[in-house]
Amino acid sequence: MMFKQSTFYVITSAFALNVFAQTEQLTEEVLVLGSQEDYQNAAGSAQYLDREALEDFEYTDVNQVLAQVPGVYIRQEDGFGLRPNIGLRGVTSDRSQKITIMEDGILITPAPYSAPAAYYIPNVNRMQAVEVFKGPASIKFGPNTVGGAINFATRPVPQNKTAEVDLSYGSYNYQKYRALYGETLQNFGYLIEGLRYSADGFKELDSDKNANTGFERNDINARLMWQSDADASFYQRLELKLGYADETSNETYLGLTEADFDDDALRRYSASSEDEFTSTHSQLHLIHTLELNDLATLSSRAYYNNFQRDWIKFDGFIDDAAPEAKEILSSPELYPSFIGIIRGDQDSGDQAIDVTNNAREYGSQGLSIDAVVELDGATVSQSIEAGLRYHYDYVQRDHKQYAFDMQSGRLQNKRFQKFVDDNKDQSVALSAYINDTLVIDKWRINLGARLESIDSERKDDLDSNNDNDRSHTELLPGVGVVYSISDQLGVLLGVNKGFSPNGPGASDDVDPEQSINYEWGVRYNREQLKAEVIGFFSDYSNLIGRCRASDSGCNVGDEFNGGSVEVAGVEVLIEHQFLLAGFSVPLGLAYTYTESAFQESFISGFSQWGEVQQGDELPYLPEHQARLYTGVQANDFDILANIKYTDEMRDLPGQASFDENQSTPELLVVDLSASYYFDDNWTAQLTIDNILDTLEPVSYRPFGARPNKSRTTTATVKYRF
Repeated sequence: MMFKQSTFYVITSAFALNVFAQTEQLTEEVLVLGSQEDYQNAAGSAQYLDREALEDFEYTDVNQVLAQVPGVYIRQEDGFGLRPNIGLRGVTSDRSQKITIMEDGILITPAPYSAPAAYYIPNVNRMQAVEVFKGPASIKFGPNTVGGAINFATRPVPQNKTAEVDLSYGSYNYQKYRALYGETLQNFGYLIEGLRYSADGFKELDSDKNANTGFERNDINARLMWQSDADASFYQRLELKLGYADETSNETYLGLTEADFDDDALRRYSASSEDEFTSTHSQLHLIHTLELNDLATLSSRAYYNNFQRDWIKFDGFIDDAAPEAKEILSSPELYPSFIGIIRGDQDSGDQAIDVTNNAREYGSQGLSIDAVVELDGATVSQSIEAGLRYHYDYVQRDHKQYAFDMQSGRLQNKRFQKFVDDNKDQSVALSAYINDTLVIDKWRINLGARLESIDSERKDDLDSNNDNDRSHTELLPGVGVVYSISDQLGVLLGVNKGFSPNGPGASDDVDPEQSINYEWGVRYNREQLKAEVIGFFSDYSNLIGRCRASDSGCNVGDEFNGGSVEVAGVEVLIEHQFLLAGFSVPLGLAYTYTESAFQESFISGFSQWGEVQQGDELPYLPEHQARLYTGVQANDFDILANIKYTDEMRDLPGQASFDENQSTPELLVVDLSASYYFDDNWTAQLTIDNILDTLEPVSYRPFGARPNKSRTTTATVKYRF
């Protein structure tokens, strides 16, 4: 029931972002502006999804959760959201590499400076809330400020004894088990939580119709807390967070030809039978909060994260003279022998299949200190926030290529070929920010600046010519202004400098990504009606393209200049609660209009761009996207509908008409949810995702057409006290 207070603007220190539901006691390390007046006057664009919004459809796919927020772009890939592609306000969604992603305000992507592609993201089903910051509101949350930031807020240690158990079963043998238990005893508290969910997959492998094409995820977390007495001279709170997660997924980058997709969208070719992703993630976070007095708070955070993965995947053919896999899938009529081998219809002969293990280890660690000072004057109130962070991260790549033969429709005769990549990228970053919020009569003015100083290096054990080191320092100012016309109506203006840093593998002739971001809009907030319309314009002086292992013709970590690009759009968010015949009828609309254009013509070695003409639109950026939410709610039941529309998207830059072989079509997906509340403890829920069973290609990248998830039904039982 997301309309009770589902969109807040949150002002807090950069590493004190936990937002808790009203049933939990808020810790003093957080300052939430959640009243109607504060929301209306907030100087910036931000949305907050509370626990109720996350539970309406019991999504485990973060893509579906973030569809509730305008200005968020999703490129689907596997149907389950295992490795999402998220963009904000026009930045590339490719593996969420251009946005800042945090857990409880701590950078959580495996190596946000050295290798920002987010192959790990927290499981959204264990979150208490999700926050999305865009434009000037995100300036405190670097390193990426071109689009914005997302914070996943975990559950706090409960003040009273709390226990929850969720059990789910659904289509394709989907299973989910989640349990937690915690309490606070005088000065000490704890919370233990476990999550496991899995599915057999909705695709069918040609070589083995009974093969598991799904996944399994496990997530265990513990939170220990000590707090001083309430009457102590200075209130203190110390928390230790420990977490471990692992995954095994039989996922692939290999899609289908257009004709095969039309015939059976859920088919998987035999050449992908060895594909598998396995990973482990461990974390240790130590958080200390000190309230010096009623006006000042100091927060300190130390953190360590480690992520290891093996990504075994089809990668084309061993023979360098063979055509690229993407070319074979897009034009199979030109390469009948190669597509026959991929399908398993013919033996490979002397054309061995390339299956590469992109094994990597990532690590990140750091320390941050943040302070908040509140000053109230007769005519001016002021909130000053400042923070300093030291951060180190690295990625160690150990990519090995293996050759397989296709014989009688199956991959056989595995043999090692060569080391593809054996290198280490690492970065040290020192960042600082200051943010001053002034409230003068009907004006709220935010003045902020962020400083990023980054030293990075690459050491290549296969080719010392690729060794590299670079340093960069960037000052990122921003300002936001809100004027309250009345108690219900306010207007806002904002501008900030956007930045996305180079990685260690970038050559000296590649500039960091920079932009000037503007936003303006109006908010209306009265009783059961909330409305927000915000326009944005991002003027890029240089767009960066970053090579991943799935891209052809480049080395992993290479970067490319895209030159000047302009992105503009409008975000609309409307929420209203009707009362009808004793029932509550929620109605919500999140709509985004976007247009984009390269400002220069060029030919790029980056396969995701290629030959670009001035005026070409960015790939995988829909012009229109919308989410409509409605239903009926009563004291003991809810029936809800979620209707999501995504416009067609280009696979490559272009303009004018869409080429059906180089663009994804329009996609309309309808989800339904019905919940019955037996009492305060027991709930039963039935959800149907994609009830119309609409199947369309949602991505042609990197190899061929891949579908969205087919219709799935899930039954859930929840017990809580």
